[in-house]
Amino acid sequence: MEVLLYYWYVHIKEVQQFYLDHRQFCDQYDFKGRIIISEEGLNGTISGTLVDCTAYRHFIEQNPLFEGIQFKRDPCDQHLFTKLTIKIKPFLIKLDAGPIDPRKSTGIHLDPAQFHHLMNQEDTLVLDVRSNYEHHLGKFKNAITLDINNFYDLPEALKTHPLYLDPQNKSKKILTYCTGGVKCETASSYLQKLGFQNVYQLKGGIINYSHQMKGVDFQGSCYVFDGRITKQVNQVNPVIISKCWFCNHDCDIAVNCRNSKCDRRMTSCQDCFQVHQGCCSISCISTGKVRKRTPNYFVSGVVNKTAVSI
Repeated sequence: MEVLLYYWYVHIKEVQQFYLDHRQFCDQYDFKGRIIISEEGLNGTISGTLVDCTAYRHFIEQNPLFEGIQFKRDPCDQHLFTKLTIKIKPFLIKLDAGPIDPRKSTGIHLDPAQFHHLMNQEDTLVLDVRSNYEHHLGKFKNAITLDINNFYDLPEALKTHPLYLDPQNKSKKILTYCTGGVKCETASSYLQKLGFQNVYQLKGGIINYSHQMKGVDFQGSCYVFDGRITKQVNQVNPVIISKCWFCNHDCDIAVNCRNSKCDRRMTSCQDCFQVHQGCCSISCISTGKVRKRTPNYFVSGVVNKTAVSI
């Protein structure tokens, strides 16, 4: 089996018909995951057998609208989602920044080797456009991170950040990156709108970088939006940068608080998870809203019922 991560910005004129055709095709196979369809394009993460995923890739690639689409592929032992959802939305990625159209203006795409070369140059700044719970778990060395709970809040965070306030940065190379590349399409377009003159983005995101460059100089693990929760990236010079929420020891196991009213994203070692019953605090344990523990919670590849959605 494998998991496919993909997106493509292109104008889809008949969104409803495209949705119906997509739904009809997927219903013939055993896919699980999340697919977003918009008049802006297509964005998805699905798991399935190798045969089924090959059929899906052919279904998309034979459509002239998606010429050039890149599928990031990872092996898996079983489905990484509990069901398949296909939704029509007004945006592939929503940003609180007014009109932004990555199909008209976006950062220059860099393949992983080019990205690694530029990230070590003096006139370059590397910007992580993901949320805080993601870069807490892992990021490129010396990357600028933003304290945001949601990608939607990126413009507000940038308004008071030195990256934006220092006029000298407007002429520097700004290298953006995210998990699979789709957020960078919008973020780099917004940076251009702010007046940054040399904006780039990592093609295919961290996932593609892990395949092409073995994750060199990526510190920690990558947060992924499927049942794995995390993906090991660096095979060259790996380090753990995150700490257990409770004991503060090195830990890169990402979990959600088992209290359904809280759902706090955190890192927890197995011992602390058991002691605290999978909750982030005493109050979360005592409310009576605690989910039943999933068997083999810490075994890689088991679908985590608390995994967050896109």
